[in-house]
Amino acid sequence: MKTSLFALIFLTSMVHAELSVPAFTAYIEPDFRGLDVSKERGISQWKDDSRQVLWFGQIKTPGKLSATIKLKGDEGRKFRLTVAETSHEATVKNGVASFGEFEIAKAGYVKFELTSKTNADGKGLIEALVLDGPAVKDAHFNLDPRRNAASVHLAYPTPKDEKIAMFYNEVTAIEEPLYTFYMACGFSRGYFGMQINSESERRIIFSVWDAGKGQKAVDRSSVAADDQTQLLAKGDGVEAGVFGNEGTGGHSHLVYPWKTGEAQKFVVTVKPDGSHTTYSGYWFHPENKAWMLIASFRAPKDGNYLRGLHSFSENFGGQNGHQQRKAFYGPQWIANADGKWTELTTATFSHDPTGKVSRLDRCMGVENGRFFLSHGGFIEGFTKFGEPFQRPATHQPPALKLP
Repeated sequence: MKTSLFALIFLTSMVHAELSVPAFTAYIEPDFRGLDVSKERGISQWKDDSRQVLWFGQIKTPGKLSATIKLKGDEGRKFRLTVAETSHEATVKNGVASFGEFEIAKAGYVKFELTSKTNADGKGLIEALVLDGPAVKDAHFNLDPRRNAASVHLAYPTPKDEKIAMFYNEVTAIEEPLYTFYMACGFSRGYFGMQINSESERRIIFSVWDAGKGQKAVDRSSVAADDQTQLLAKGDGVEAGVFGNEGTGGHSHLVYPWKTGEAQKFVVTVKPDGSHTTYSGYWFHPENKAWMLIASFRAPKDGNYLRGLHSFSENFGGQNGHQQRKAFYGPQWIANADGKWTELTTATFSHDPTGKVSRLDRCMGVENGRFFLSHGGFIEGFTKFGEPFQRPATHQPPALKLP
């Protein structure tokens, strides 16, 4: 009886929970648009050997794991799976390609790279990467269809009851993947920053939300006229209109090839007028060596000075959510209604719901005297929600000559 009980305990300790990582959480290289990835079909349209399918996971228990790929179709097709620099090949049989065991030598993020050794008709469907073995214990993978890196934020505490008339900030992009918004000057009614929209287009963006229902509306046509923000002026070459789907409001942008590694300077000014406030966004043009107006918007049902100051970094396209985004923020300054400048040297970290469970590769810190935000890349770096950071003061308020 004792022997049987011991054997049962031993066998139970040898059993490890199988982990199935859906295909719809994977990424495609070298062109992230090269295959069809969807929750309904997994990965499809894979015809040739020019693509790689990548999964990323955080392994917390070093040791052995076995890996298989579940498929529909592609019988007889040959694949290669590379894990932690070790590669095994397998042929699809009865909907499974079994690659055997891999040794994970140390804890950390691990890439699982699947390549095809033979071509096919593209009708096969990859459903999941299935892992088993001791190294699967406590492993963390994103299992959600949203493949975006978590959005990350800086919140800047300001003096209580201060009438903040200007908010100045600089942003220096360090990484430059597509579909990135490095936002410099955020406030309660809008945001101001720079985007990478495509391989050939970058933008400087300034937007101000509507009032009332416009704070949550999808379509501006449903927002009452007296709740709508009005465009008062815009700079040369700036396109202005409206936006929706994230609340509604006035939108403006300048198409300009701002450079990675070069500080971009932004300042937002306000002018309260009764129950309205005029918000203006100015950007320092690197070539013209002068400040230019992006746009001025008159926001109804306001009448306040700047409040809720913040910055963020956002990955607004999930196809390349595996690529790291990083930027430096600062120095940050505010000026009150009397023109007195105050330097902001404290910021606290936060993130969106994706950063709570699905994507833990997100962090904040201080580097070279400035705050930085980093997210994506499946690299080590994790900051607790609400953690404060202090950067060294520069004691040099900005010298502004605004148009």
